[in-house]
Amino acid sequence: MKKKQDHLADKNRAAKQGKRSANNVVAYPGNSSFEQRKRYNQPQRLTVKNRSGKKTAKYRNESHLNQRVTPLYIWGDFDVPFLLLTLALLGFGLVMLFSASYARAYYYEDSSFYYIRRQIIWSIIGITGMIAASFVNYHFLRKFVWLLYAGSIALCLVCYVFDPYNGARRWIYIGSFSFQPSEIGKFALILLFAHLMSKDQDKMHRLWEGTLRYLFLFGGMAVVVVFQPHLSATLLLLGITGAMLLVGGAKLSHLFTLGGIGVAGIAAMVVTMWGFFSDQFAHVLVRLTYWLDPFSTTDWGAYQTKQSLMAIGSGGLLGLGLGESRQKQLYLPEVQNDFVFAVVCEELGFVGACIIIILFALWIWRGYTIALHAKDRFGSLIAVGITTQIGMQAMLNIAVVTNTIPNTGISLPMFSYGGTSLCMILGELGILLAVSRQGIYEKE
Repeated sequence: MKKKQDHLADKNRAAKQGKRSANNVVAYPGNSSFEQRKRYNQPQRLTVKNRSGKKTAKYRNESHLNQRVTPLYIWGDFDVPFLLLTLALLGFGLVMLFSASYARAYYYEDSSFYYIRRQIIWSIIGITGMIAASFVNYHFLRKFVWLLYAGSIALCLVCYVFDPYNGARRWIYIGSFSFQPSEIGKFALILLFAHLMSKDQDKMHRLWEGTLRYLFLFGGMAVVVVFQPHLSATLLLLGITGAMLLVGGAKLSHLFTLGGIGVAGIAAMVVTMWGFFSDQFAHVLVRLTYWLDPFSTTDWGAYQTKQSLMAIGSGGLLGLGLGESRQKQLYLPEVQNDFVFAVVCEELGFVGACIIIILFALWIWRGYTIALHAKDRFGSLIAVGITTQIGMQAMLNIAVVTNTIPNTGISLPMFSYGGTSLCMILGELGILLAVSRQGIYEKE
């Protein structure tokens, strides 16, 4: 009995002094190292506060797959700084869209307000949808991830039935209404990846469960999109896949090995099937030529890039003034779509362009902050995917307008004209606000 008491006293003394056993596990009184390790592997109960201040119990390894999930979640407050940044970018975008488009709208549509009137209507619809989506319980979306993925691929295939526009079959036309199914496909891929990576979190170190199956899912959608052809959407899908694999826990050795094999395989296919690829992607090769030196040719394909660079150079430090752009007077093609940022640079100068870039940078930072404070892994991965998609799209558009990369035909989020694209983006941001509504910002 005395030996047992002495043994317990020694264990108490070791615990107080912070001594560790040989297997690096603190030997608490009454617990063996095996029991201690077993307890660490069990879900840990935490007392947390949500945004409304209400204390709730949460398990670190809690899974929502086998729980009853309601479609709505109306408690808590969403991330106000993120919402304000979104509205600031949208408001700035509407002002610049009107300034960039009124000359073209007056000439081609007999009304200077043609584009801005429609964009304002779509903005109101999109903001309403964003607020409504912020009350959705994002866990409820798990039930539809496979349906949404398969449906978006099917809709992308339907695009091949319609006549091409500017050499591309990217749109589905229903009367006067048209939309790009690839916009739905990006969100579908994010949801599916977030679902699988959270459900099989402990298998992400494996080759198939952690890397290969996601590459196959990406390839299934990318093949349909790239032959429309829609290179910019394919790049966005690739960026979403890469970012979510890195954050989701895929092994870097698997990613680098498979990436090297993929690049080598594509290069071999291009060399052996040069005739096919040169016909199918002739526009890509031409754009590469125009990108390297747009002022060395008088071809129409380089005209847009040259006018964009002229607009940026004319702006200087402070710009010509709001509404004073010269290149928008029917010189710069698609000024209301992909090249609205060139008018921003011309009218507001380097300072105005930096303000927009800073706003997007703050928006991206706030999106990843929501991901860090998400309630669970599923919500965190959704936030990472949506933030990466829209942030990467903004960076690619600015790079195209400044001729940093070849022209890929990609719009600037919340600035470029396009109703369905704007509504889809705002709907995704509503889901991001729903993730922030359930976020955890304090632990006790």
